[in-house]
This record gives sequence, structure tokens and C-alpha cells, in this order.
Amino acid sequence: METQTDSSNNLPKKPFFERFSLAVAKATGSSWAFILALATVIIWAILGPVFHYSEDWQLVINTGTTIVTFLMVFVIQKAQNKESLSVQLKLNELIAATKGASNRLVASENLSEEELAILYEHYCAMAELTKKTSDLRKSHSVEEAIEKTEKKLEKEPAGNRKSK
Repeated sequence: METQTDSSNNLPKKPFFERFSLAVAKATGSSWAFILALATVIIWAILGPVFHYSEDWQLVINTGTTIVTFLMVFVIQKAQNKESLSVQLKLNELIAATKGASNRLVASENLSEEELAILYEHYCAMAELTKKTSDLRKSHSVEEAIEKTEKKLEKEPAGNRKSK
């Protein structure tokens, strides 16, 4: 089976729903989309007296907004999933390419909440320890930061250490 390509850049052509969801997410996030939605509500409100504020008049706006909201949830989620994955891949590349970075963070989005909480606590501990050092840029990983800070604290005279 041959893959269709986009003639402008020779990349594989994106599936229809992916192209559609990105276009809709971009369009609905614009100022013009808000203005159109606001105009719709204003027109609906102006027509209230014409329709004697009937149940049908109310049903039109309720049904319309419900349908649009329901469909937009899926379209926006599709676009957001792709964006999130792209950001995760970029972050993973930066972590993998940075000498001294903790590789445990590559693909951290796949960790459980408990594992993420443990990592969070390690970074909180690192932040507390590095507050005591003069140059925060010299540590690259949790383990390295803790080790360097502990060594620095061991070398300082007891009178120079900040108390907690």
C-alpha cells in the first residue's frame, strides 16, 4: 500500500481527521470564532421577543450549544493529544541529549502518579539543598545535586551553615 505524500514537502499526508481537528482547533481558538459565537448569542437574545421567549426559542440555543460543545470536546482533544505528544518528544530529546541529565525523566509521562510524586519529592529536596549553594546551574541531576550539596555542606565550618 503506497502512502500519499504532500507535494509541497514530500512528507506523508496526514489523515483527514488529524488535518480537520487541527484546522478546527486553530479556527475556534481565534478572535473571529469568539466574535461569531457572541454574535450568535446576541441575535438569539434579540429574537426572544419575536418568539415570545417560547420553549422552542430556548431549545434552539440549548440544543445548538450542546451539540457544538459535544463535538468540540473530541476535536480539541485530538489536537491536544498530538500537541502534548510532540512536546513530550521534544523534552525527551533534550533530556537524552543533555550530559548529566537524569534519564529517569525520559518518557516520564508514562510513570504512575505515585512514581511522579516520588520524583517530585526528589526535585523538591534538590531545590532545598541547592538554595544553600551559590551556583544553581552546576548540578544536572537529583543525585548529582544532592551529592554535591552534601559535600559542600561537609566542607563548611559548622558556624557557616544555615539552620532550618
